[in-house]
Amino acid sequence: MSDSSSVRRVTAAAAVAAVMVGATALPAAAAGQHQGRLHHGVVYISGVRNDGLSRVDHSNSTLNKQWVAVTNGSRRVVNLDHWTLSDAEGHTYTFRHVRLAGRATVRVHTGVGHDSRTDLYQDRRLRVWNHNSDTATLRDDRGRVMDAVSWGVRDHRRDGAGRHEGAGRHHGDHRR
Repeated sequence: MSDSSSVRRVTAAAAVAAVMVGATALPAAAAGQHQGRLHHGVVYISGVRNDGLSRVDHSNSTLNKQWVAVTNGSRRVVNLDHWTLSDAEGHTYTFRHVRLAGRATVRVHTGVGHDSRTDLYQDRRLRVWNHNSDTATLRDDRGRVMDAVSWGVRDHRRDGAGRHEGAGRHHGDHRR
């Protein structure tokens, strides 16, 4: 076997391993989730990273370690144009010209960056997602809640009928 063939095989194996690690780490990275989607949409919040950030460090690098992952669980492309992602305090990010491929995930980072197929940036200079408690809410272009993930002390969720589901519960994968 040639050296270049070996390098390609090792590189391919490493890429597959990285994808597998990333796929298992994403749900584990979420701080808290609920038991069911609110609007039974195919697009949902699949992970949240809000912890481990210094309250005084507002560097762009640190801000971009905060993110919310949005996943398209269908096989078809979904147009996210004018969808929003907001926190409990009303900080809102509006998706512009984003088409999410089937079975794809995009991370919405807090800080400044260059948008790509897998990463979007809110271009904020201050943190959005609170460590102690917050809610990430995903709404479609009509304002309907497609999914919401809460964590911390004020962890309260509403089911589709507007009833509270409970407080302080944290679940692994909320796509049940």
